[in-house]
Amino acid sequence: MSESNLPTELVELARRVIEENAAIGRTITLAESCTGGMVAAALTEIPGSSAVLERAFVTYSNDAKMESLGVASDIIETFGAVSIACAWAMAQGALAHSKADVAVAVSGVAGPAGGTELKPVGTVVFARAVRGEDSLQEGDLKKFGDVGRAGIRRQAALEALGLLLP
Repeated sequence: MSESNLPTELVELARRVIEENAAIGRTITLAESCTGGMVAAALTEIPGSSAVLERAFVTYSNDAKMESLGVASDIIETFGAVSIACAWAMAQGALAHSKADVAVAVSGVAGPAGGTELKPVGTVVFARAVRGEDSLQEGDLKKFGDVGRAGIRRQAALEALGLLLP
């Protein structure tokens, strides 16, 4: 097995995501913000990932979320980019701009700056949307704590990968 630049736990979970989704013929798309493409990078470490990963969006800025994913400006203005509402809109946008069966979105405050009292550093939101099954929308907010930028991004990527398991 070749070496990876990514943490072993990320690559191992990515392998499960690729294998289990390939087994049921399901394709996936991502809308990443604070993870900056780390989830897609982990998935593409796995041979055969092209059969599962349809595409990935790294929409780091609010403008990118609006332009690439169609997130409404009033969602960002009202709830902020780090909100379940924004993550849902990102996941829906990723589905709308892809041919994938399922989308996962992630947005958060990785730090060291940017946190607020309501959304401290380590706050990350996630959403999962399944094409044609509006009732299967899922959203979650996690507070990983200020475990450092790399630690927050790694935990967020692991969480996002977990949401991609069938």
